[in-house]
Amino acid sequence: MHLQFDTSLIGDYKSKSQIARVLTEDWVSRQGYCPSCGTRPLHRFKNNRPVADFSCQTCAEEFELKSKKGVFSTIINDGAYSTMLERISADNNPNFFFLTYSKSYEVQNFLVLPKHFVTSDIILKRKPLAPTARRSGWVGCHINLSKVPSKGKVFLVKDRKFREPEKVAHDFKKTLFLRKQSLKTRGWLLDILKCLDKIPEKEFNLESIYAFEQDLKQCYPDNNHIKDKIRQQLQVLRDKEMIEFLGRGRYRKL
Repeated sequence: MHLQFDTSLIGDYKSKSQIARVLTEDWVSRQGYCPSCGTRPLHRFKNNRPVADFSCQTCAEEFELKSKKGVFSTIINDGAYSTMLERISADNNPNFFFLTYSKSYEVQNFLVLPKHFVTSDIILKRKPLAPTARRSGWVGCHINLSKVPSKGKVFLVKDRKFREPEKVAHDFKKTLFLRKQSLKTRGWLLDILKCLDKIPEKEFNLESIYAFEQDLKQCYPDNNHIKDKIRQQLQVLRDKEMIEFLGRGRYRKL
């Protein structure tokens, strides 16, 4: 896998957005692979297809590519708000590729956000365009990666360093069980994973996770048994080998 873009492709383009699209889509077409099964190359959809840009011809996973020049940010610009909400609730909602590159057109970071981590909670609605705008009233959205648990950010390239495809596939498949959960159960599991991210130690006890009881109560005001629910979700994560139970109320992150 090479990090450099093929800048010979942009000779006839003037628009910065067009240049970015051409270069990044070409790079993913040539250097990318399916993080789920390792298939390469990925199939490239025709331009202007809502949301998805690539698909895997082996396992049928779909991917939307978002790119940015410069430092990686937790806020990612995206398209129409209504289209995004409709698409992520569909059966074939996409995974997301996020790519950052330098001024010299070299890839810095390339990661995948598995679709089971893409919920309406991380989609931020933007203000409608002004009446004087060409697309007056159009409403776009942002994707807020700061609300995504660390397990949902699977890097293929991090800080210009490649990760082995086998490790990428392992990390991607590790959380696939979330797709089989109901939206409510998945929401609880994602919230517990986010709480675990806020605990700096690798080993923790129940009291450490109980400290987030009031935060979770705000998310689930009708639930009067937050601690019971926390223990239930920890058991699920233990069974899926995402944490290890050490005994006497102690756990270890895996």
